[in-house]
Amino acid sequence: MERTAAKAPPNPIKTAAPGKARTTARRAASKARQEMERHGQRKLIQQAKQTAKAAAELSRKIAVAVTKAAAALISAVTAFAGGAVLVVALCIVILVAAIVSSPFGIFFSDEQKAPDAIAPYAAISQINTEYFARVEALKAGSYDSIEMHGAPPNWREVLAVFACKTAGTDDGVDVATFDPDRVERLRAVFWDMTTITSSVETIHHPGSGEDDPGWTEYILHITITPKTAEEMADEYNFTEDQRTALHELLAGDNGPFWAKVLYGSASDTEIVAVAFSQIGNVGGTPYWSWYGFAGREEWCACFVSWCANECGYIDAGIIPKFAGCITGSNWFKERGQWAENTIEPSPGMIIFFDWDDDYGQDGEADHVGIVDHVEDGRVYTIEGNSGDQVRQNSYPVAYYEIYGYGIPAYPS
Repeated sequence: MERTAAKAPPNPIKTAAPGKARTTARRAASKARQEMERHGQRKLIQQAKQTAKAAAELSRKIAVAVTKAAAALISAVTAFAGGAVLVVALCIVILVAAIVSSPFGIFFSDEQKAPDAIAPYAAISQINTEYFARVEALKAGSYDSIEMHGAPPNWREVLAVFACKTAGTDDGVDVATFDPDRVERLRAVFWDMTTITSSVETIHHPGSGEDDPGWTEYILHITITPKTAEEMADEYNFTEDQRTALHELLAGDNGPFWAKVLYGSASDTEIVAVAFSQIGNVGGTPYWSWYGFAGREEWCACFVSWCANECGYIDAGIIPKFAGCITGSNWFKERGQWAENTIEPSPGMIIFFDWDDDYGQDGEADHVGIVDHVEDGRVYTIEGNSGDQVRQNSYPVAYYEIYGYGIPAYPS
């Protein structure tokens, strides 16, 4: 943060005789201490009332009130001495404990560690792997085509429902640590919010005669039906307090907190963390279905767009929503946010490729991914639809099949 120098007072301070000045100073200091003490006591009482009210509401205001109270108490340490310091420290411990044991403790879940605990995004990865395995198992068989419909529930909503269900009652347990018990509870919520069904459509195509009896087409339809947080609040019979907490957890300005929980990062390279969390996905269903396609499409651009949307970058106009690589590269070029392949890119840049395939390079983008990092002269990337999966690849800096880089104007 930029620092600014203190400004000089607008008027010079007049000085008195040394003895008189010392007496005046002592009186002023004594009066200031008394006033500070009275102000500090009023502040503590006021903050205590605010915190109590916020705790009763179980709303996002809990976090706001507690943060303000903690800040006031910390600053008060310099104004009080002796036993008051212990009281202040105790208040801070109580305030923090209240947050951690509430549904808002989910925002601390990457910081509270236990021997058998894992990060929340690792738990999400486990459950996603199970989800993809179930979908792939349904595809077993001989079909002429497979059509996917729907998408799994939003993980932000899953976690918010889990937090309110698990920690939102008097006899609940905290959600600040993802031990095996919490992971199992999270898994149960996810599958309560996810229904997967399948059906086979049979279409007979008549032939033209005796020598051409026609043929039968088999189309497998797999439908994923998600439930919303509001629907789960009804299904779980949430109390009014739980519903309020759910609403506040899902408030839009909690994005950075959710990014830390979901992806382990809330930095300017958040998109890299989002992409990294998806490594191992096969088929790209969450990405092309999110984009709006009814069936599988070449999904490298859909993957980049999905990651950008998870970070809020599409709504902010930082990265476009695009399904075609040429459209994406042109968007950056038109805005002067383009670099040739000769540069050493930075994490979070969007890397475009022009493959030297059977038709040769045509001077247009064929594939797209996200720059992870550069090390020892190689560009490491995370790409969707790389062998029909999300995987990490690497190329030499200035590699000839790298078409160029889109340079998003990430917030500083």
